[in-house]
Amino acid sequence: MTASRAATAVERAATALGRLRRGRLLHPAGRSFAGEVSIWGTPGPPTGVALLDDPGRYRATVRLSKGTPTPGSWPDVLGLALRLRTDTGRPFDLLVSSSGAAPLVRNLPLPRRAFSGTYSTITCYRVGRRRLWLAVLADPESVDLGRSLTAVAAATRADAPRLVLAVASAVGPWRPVGQVSVGAQLSAREDAALAFDPVRNLPPELRATGPLAWLRDHTYRGSRRARGVDGQSGGSTAATV
Repeated sequence: MTASRAATAVERAATALGRLRRGRLLHPAGRSFAGEVSIWGTPGPPTGVALLDDPGRYRATVRLSKGTPTPGSWPDVLGLALRLRTDTGRPFDLLVSSSGAAPLVRNLPLPRRAFSGTYSTITCYRVGRRRLWLAVLADPESVDLGRSLTAVAAATRADAPRLVLAVASAVGPWRPVGQVSVGAQLSAREDAALAFDPVRNLPPELRATGPLAWLRDHTYRGSRRARGVDGQSGGSTAATV
């Protein structure tokens, strides 16, 4: 099978499954929130991605979700989707999954109960010839997000939870580059309309590569087609925190 035929087959399968589910094919159970991302700048050597290397503040949308989804607080592969509204008009969509923090396990999606923890991109990005991983980490000084989507929503009503945006090389430690603040919950209708494109909605210096990026690209395309949305649909334009 040629690459184009394989891509078409994956997209059609994802579209069919999405229509059967009548909603998101991946991470269907979730809550979306208005947010804000403050970039401090990269400690140490720059990444080569201006959005991560240069200080700035961006309006954002944050979605926390369960992958399967399992009931209540049962273990699951948890997801965090982050959309930054940049000045270019094209958003930056970052999708990360619950994983380990150490180099050997940051490439593996790991089920867990707690929404506060390490979320990584699982696969790497390319910046020129260099590889780069991104993560969203727990902030030990922030309110805990709990063990269910209901608890996550309650945490945002009680306070403004904060998370840490970080970068790393293949074997290096995570380097904090910014803060993600989670604000008011969006309506169910706004959550349903929100659609991410983690392969094409990237800063110009950043490229998603590898088999997982290819599979993600075509699976998300099919899922969006089934829902009748595009890769820039939804997202909060309201004040955040």
